[in-house]
Amino acid sequence: MQRRNFLLNTAVAAGAFTLLGKKSFASWIADPAYQFRPLRNNVGMFAEQGGTIAWLVNKEGIVVVDAEFPDPATHLIAELKKQTDKPFEWLINTHHHGDHTSGNISFKGLVKNVAAHANSLTNQKNVAIAQKKEDVQLYPDTTFTDTWKIKVGDESIKAYYFGAGHTNGDSMIHFEHANVVHMGDLVFNRRYPFIDRSAGASVKNWPVTLEMAQKKFDKDTLFVFGHAFDPQKVTGTMEDVKAMQNFMEKLADFVQTSIKAGKTKDEILQAKSIPGITEWQGDGIERGLTAAYEEFSV
Repeated sequence: MQRRNFLLNTAVAAGAFTLLGKKSFASWIADPAYQFRPLRNNVGMFAEQGGTIAWLVNKEGIVVVDAEFPDPATHLIAELKKQTDKPFEWLINTHHHGDHTSGNISFKGLVKNVAAHANSLTNQKNVAIAQKKEDVQLYPDTTFTDTWKIKVGDESIKAYYFGAGHTNGDSMIHFEHANVVHMGDLVFNRRYPFIDRSAGASVKNWPVTLEMAQKKFDKDTLFVFGHAFDPQKVTGTMEDVKAMQNFMEKLADFVQTSIKAGKTKDEILQAKSIPGITEWQGDGIERGLTAAYEEFSV
């Protein structure tokens, strides 16, 4: 893929080219076509187009969390094959959105099993049927509801579901030995999030899921986020999880207060910022405001 096309496609997939900003855009140009780097204890991350990916390579096999789109997934597979000749044991989806599952198809015939929350599978099937893309799907063959755990070599991997947030099927994937958690799109690091009410998202419960994450994981946990305003900050700490929780709480408070004050939807959507929030950037504030209004005005 040519660099120009890569940059454009990445920005479009992210939602808006202007999200990158001048400083971030300059640093983005200087980066290689994709990020592929180790994090801890045989766990690493990959990012090219769409949501981020976490991966594990050890003596027993390979585990991948999320799959972006077909082409990036193919690039990831090639990189992982350079690391080992062990089999692809598991592909795990944090949720159903296309920038996390469209690349599943690249693992067809390669990975032994695909896992996701039960609601994620339902959502993926519904979207594929609506878009007439059933023929380019690799659906999960293993689903769970609350928690689920596997062991691959010396690494234990556990999935947690704490209720609706970004969708009604978001799970957090914890590599326990490495203490690395892929948060999926439950964290948009300093970037206005997409809130998919068509797939059961909840502005009210989203911060609850992040509170549960803070109780479940610890100060040494390294997090992989689905998206970030700065493409280099798709990994972070518990402080970033807390910041996302604060954003969601402030968003909910602002919209609920506005509704109680008699403001119309159009008046609420004119807001250019959320009171008490200074770090979130980019396009897309109206998406969160719309989702919150729809949820709280019922």
